[in-house]
Amino acid sequence: VTDDGAETDLDLGHYERFTGVPTHASDAVTTGQIYSQVIAKERRGDYLGATVQVVPHITNMIQEHLTLDIGEDVDFVICEIGGTIGDIESLPYIEAVRQFIHKVGREKAMLIHLTLVPYIPSADELKTKPTQHSVKQLQQLGIQPDLLLCRSDRPLPEEARHKLALFCNVRPERVIEAIDVDTIYRVPLAYHERGMDREVLKHFGLDYSIEPDLSLWQDIVDRVLHPIQEVEIAIIAKYLTLRDAYKSLAEAFVHAGIYHRVHPKITWINAEDLEHNGKPKSVEEVDKYLQGYQGILIPGGYGKRGIEGKIAAIRYAREKQIPFMGICLGMQLAVIEAARYLAGLEKANSSEFCPSQEDSIVGLMTQWDKDGEIQQRDAKSDMGGTMRLGSYDCHLIQDSLAYHIYQQPVIQERHRHRYEVNIHYRDLLEKAGLKISGLSPSGKLPTMVERPDHPWFLGMQFHPELKSYP
Repeated sequence: VTDDGAETDLDLGHYERFTGVPTHASDAVTTGQIYSQVIAKERRGDYLGATVQVVPHITNMIQEHLTLDIGEDVDFVICEIGGTIGDIESLPYIEAVRQFIHKVGREKAMLIHLTLVPYIPSADELKTKPTQHSVKQLQQLGIQPDLLLCRSDRPLPEEARHKLALFCNVRPERVIEAIDVDTIYRVPLAYHERGMDREVLKHFGLDYSIEPDLSLWQDIVDRVLHPIQEVEIAIIAKYLTLRDAYKSLAEAFVHAGIYHRVHPKITWINAEDLEHNGKPKSVEEVDKYLQGYQGILIPGGYGKRGIEGKIAAIRYAREKQIPFMGICLGMQLAVIEAARYLAGLEKANSSEFCPSQEDSIVGLMTQWDKDGEIQQRDAKSDMGGTMRLGSYDCHLIQDSLAYHIYQQPVIQERHRHRYEVNIHYRDLLEKAGLKISGLSPSGKLPTMVERPDHPWFLGMQFHPELKSYP
């Protein structure tokens, strides 16, 4: 999720983590967006009745997106075209890039082709033929790569490098190994060792005589590979068959480990294992699953499945005084747990799971603006367009754990949800020991909660993992 509220695939998260530059909605372009915009222009009559075609209309729209939202402070644009050369889906993009480079000039554009060099164990040989075929197909489309990034699981022999250079029409020093490494954060160091940065600077006629300071990346790698201790964390989740659903969360733990020089050992626990017949298991039953962990985290999610198991884990963390963090749905369930077991609202729930529930202390909120002005709606109403997406302000209460962590009164974090804690239950919850420590600017949307009677118990409506960097 970007600051300006776009939901994209994982790629933009990787770019943010490696460059430190926030991405925007315009940084993720899909074929659906391109065709939709061209069709809209055709419907408006922008093309004056001309026949709309892939070339030039689709390719021109792709080129417009290449330089969208670029300010005067931008020196370089990095554009990735996904897919495989030869796929029918990527052909308009390849043609658009060919035209774009023709317009701006070869000295202002560099084409880097990522290719696989597979290893055949029976022959004990790295095969260069797939790369040669891939480049030949690119050349047929009018594209000549300036540099090859060769993915492989072992070093490229000099003979193979020169063979690729000769048959792909690329200089040998621009055939760069992209070898599998022990941590992804070694990649910048690995590319530097093979001269990739020097070749990019050469291409653009920039000074490459100064050795870059890569000590920060070296320190990051050293901290990943040589932690001083290990910490065991339990994540109570339900999308366990698709681990990429929690990719940002897992990466944020790596970043926290880098900062503290600690190896986070994560155990993923199925939330449904902590419930029985739709009811949360007792603290004693949960103990056999969660005993010994130094921290418990409940991530975001949607739907009723596994909810009671997550509530059982929250109760366990509260009663056993284990450090706890609840993100998005995790915060909402921490509020429900406090209402049920400490405030006397035995039927406390969210209208997401029980629309007819009397004590829906979490409900569907909509029609808000940046100041958090809200109306609460019936959960049965249409949910279209009610997702709260992107960066919003959160005002922290002084003398709170949240304020101690951030050390500032107002923070900006990224949201992705459509249900909110109902502020009208604030007095009841705070009497039960749950302190609301973060609020929207209007004071109507609880954004962070914590327990002052606990060593470390924190819930937040936003997703802090979306902004974590190494």
